[in-house]
Amino acid sequence: MLNLGLTGGIGAGKSEVSRILTSLGAVLIDSDRIAREVVEPGTPGLAAVVAEFGPEVLTADGRLDRPRLGGIVFNDPERLSALNAIIHPLVRDRSAELQSAAAPDAVVVHDVPLLAENKLAPLYDLVMVVDAMPETQLDRLVRLRGMAEDEARARMAAQATRAERLAIADVVIDNDGPIEALEPQVGKVWADLVRRAAATEG
Repeated sequence: MLNLGLTGGIGAGKSEVSRILTSLGAVLIDSDRIAREVVEPGTPGLAAVVAEFGPEVLTADGRLDRPRLGGIVFNDPERLSALNAIIHPLVRDRSAELQSAAAPDAVVVHDVPLLAENKLAPLYDLVMVVDAMPETQLDRLVRLRGMAEDEARARMAAQATRAERLAIADVVIDNDGPIEALEPQVGKVWADLVRRAAATEG
């Protein structure tokens, strides 16, 4: 089994690379998706969040009110730490479950947006960084996602720098060009990932 950490700045195209890897046969563990799942209605995670932050973080239909919770923890490191102390262990446990269910020769892709920021590179056999120039990221966020330019710049500034991400990369996927150039590039890397995963079996 090969554990691959996948990351990239906002607008760099990490989701598209994740989709291609999955289509080629990778087992995907998406930390953002799991973080949403562990606080679905009826879960111990949601109960713990309500116990910590109060029932006002729920919508009328009993779901987590993410914007309201975000407003509470934004710019309050202590409250953010309290939230992370609830969510991170649940995400870690669920990720471990999914990983243990994968085949012995699987390429397991851990999609982790804040891999560089949280210094998680040592947890993985390899780190793949989807890279794009900051101007390309900004253009995609404004043109394709409809973000205001100042919001896009703020979101980019809150993340690790391009240099910080590249410093932890074992594999770099250059996504500065058209999307058509992405699939052949990922396909080339995939053959090596499969070979490495097979070599670790047993």
